[in-house]
Amino acid sequence: MTQAQGPSAPGMAPGMRCLVTGATGYIGGRLVPELITAGHRVRCLARTPGKLRDHPWAGQAEIVRGDVTDAESLAPALHGIDVAYYLVHALGTGRDFERTDRQAARNFAEQARAAGVRRIVYLGGLTPREVPEEDLSPHLRSRAEVGRILLDSGVPTTVLRAAVIIGSGSASFEMLRYLTERLPVMVTPSWVRTRIQPIAVRDVLRYLVGSARMPATVSRAFDIGGPDVLTYLDMMRRYARVDGLPQRLIFPVPVLTPRLSSHWVGLVTPVPRSIARPLAESLKYEVVCDEHDIATWVPDPPGTPLDFDTALTYALQKVRDAQVLTRWSSASLPGAPSDPLPTDPGWAGGSLYSDVRERTVEASPQALWQVVEGIGGENGWYSFPLAWAVRGWLDRLVGGVGLRRGRRDAAHLRVGDSLDFWRVEEIERGRLLRLRAEMRLPGLAWLEMSAERDEKGRTRYRQRALFHPRGLAGHLYWWSVSPFHAAVFGGMARNIARTAEAGDDRLPAASAAAARAE
Repeated sequence: MTQAQGPSAPGMAPGMRCLVTGATGYIGGRLVPELITAGHRVRCLARTPGKLRDHPWAGQAEIVRGDVTDAESLAPALHGIDVAYYLVHALGTGRDFERTDRQAARNFAEQARAAGVRRIVYLGGLTPREVPEEDLSPHLRSRAEVGRILLDSGVPTTVLRAAVIIGSGSASFEMLRYLTERLPVMVTPSWVRTRIQPIAVRDVLRYLVGSARMPATVSRAFDIGGPDVLTYLDMMRRYARVDGLPQRLIFPVPVLTPRLSSHWVGLVTPVPRSIARPLAESLKYEVVCDEHDIATWVPDPPGTPLDFDTALTYALQKVRDAQVLTRWSSASLPGAPSDPLPTDPGWAGGSLYSDVRERTVEASPQALWQVVEGIGGENGWYSFPLAWAVRGWLDRLVGGVGLRRGRRDAAHLRVGDSLDFWRVEEIERGRLLRLRAEMRLPGLAWLEMSAERDEKGRTRYRQRALFHPRGLAGHLYWWSVSPFHAAVFGGMARNIARTAEAGDDRLPAASAAAARAE
């Protein structure tokens, strides 16, 4: 991406030192390489630095441990920083997410001022100016409050206010894609008639990078959007046209409340209800840019901002080519378990149930590993598909992520990737894959798969399912599902071995199917 250069602060060095929070998330994970390409030195703040180690740019950025909710961890992270990017929010963490957002923003503002940071850059939400802040949805209200806290910090601040972001892997794009592709006939909420000004993720990143060079005299909010103002109805119809789908029949009805429509979105798309609901609540407001002053400081090259159809075309091409760099699920789902595997050093004891399966495989470790790393998504889980599907639906019904998050990449995984209702906790390329469950459970669960040679030189597949119960409910859960383990986990080990033994000729087709589904 080419960076347009706007007016710079006098004496500002060509390359600045930038801190990026939220680097494990959708925007942050894409911003880091853009800043590096622009010649800046980048430091990433992450609660779990290991999640960033497999990113292509990891060797070019400094990664430090910290959390915006922990003020003490912010001081060393902000030391020596010129521009601090604030790209975190507590969406979906529960009823207190506004309080969490408020305190985190205050922590960041205070520590940035104390560290002598020259500029804060925040990506917030576009809100209708005619609606009082207290009447906004909690999601938009919190975004507005965070922006105000950062602007009041005493540090020159750029607040970029965007509505729907269109890019491969964004939550808004995934909602639009799944609703349009899966439902040729729709009874929809009335908010599909609300006007929205979407923006391409490429333009969002361009404005974020360009904001680093604003002079100290500029401290304000900017509306950012593409050239098209559309209703969600228009967006679905234009998506169908760009993707070559038959015309969709859409019937808006007033009785679908944001709460009901969030259930509808949750059933049809991979976006869980905890995220779908605040997004749906926000869509009832008309969010159209009142100004385009950002172009004064970050000039738009010819052909930008991208129009809606072009943004869709680029996003769909990335999906088809399996080149989705980050997804809305790149960041851990708020509230999901993040404890390390109990068998790691430092585990303090407690009950730990396990189901271990081993098989000798008449194939090379490389062929076996290709099957292991390609698991999930469209390739499935190699056993009892109905059982996996039912478990995914049950998880969705209780507000979990379900089984439809799929994969970021059709063939390759990296630490931190979401994989259906799992997350990659550890990967040793060619040997070990460890997944941590993010489904709703009365305890913590892991699934570990390994490919290696035994003492006789034969290829061995080893699979471990582990569960650390929480209270009596956890123990009862394990014993209630254990009768099905032979079919689920036993069948899984058997079919993974058989697929590897069948040879590589079966794998490209599976990988292609996964690529189409991403």
